[in-house]
Amino acid sequence: MASAAPVEDVEVVTAVPPFYIMPRADWGARPPKDPPQPLEEVPVPFVVIHHTFKPPYCNSSEECKEAMRWMQDFHQNDRGWNDIGYNFCVGGGGLPMEGRGWDAVGAHAPKYNTRSIGICLIGDFREEMPDAGMLEATHGLIADGVARGKISPSFTLLGHRQVRETECPGQALFQEIQKWPHWGQPASSST
Repeated sequence: MASAAPVEDVEVVTAVPPFYIMPRADWGARPPKDPPQPLEEVPVPFVVIHHTFKPPYCNSSEECKEAMRWMQDFHQNDRGWNDIGYNFCVGGGGLPMEGRGWDAVGAHAPKYNTRSIGICLIGDFREEMPDAGMLEATHGLIADGVARGKISPSFTLLGHRQVRETECPGQALFQEIQKWPHWGQPASSST
């Protein structure tokens, strides 16, 4: 996996339109098992960052599409979930892909699913950083969500480990997101 450029070189994207997000049909998604449940609070007050650990880092559009199909299979067939768990995923080089999208409840962070957008970076980021394109695309997704009115302009950014006992989003990525605008602590009473 390619290491990212130093964090100082990553630009926070603020002007987003038009921001490309690969639609579900383009990566070969199956439909959800049941109609998706709508988010209970829009714009959402939280963005939760994840890494996949498995599947590993994807380095091409085809590898990333395959990773998305693998995750959807795992989440629907092994976990019994309605669909892929994340609202969006970001592949190597900075390819943003639609999971459940802007309007559906995810299955990525218990107690936060109904009022957050879950963004998963594809790969294992316990020791290595995502590439610079992945970080830029993640900033771009967040900015796009704010511009669309789907994420609150005063949102709180969280790592998955802050809301559930897990290594996710990996130590290297978790240290990085603590430097991002809006990083904060979970709500004291989450339902």
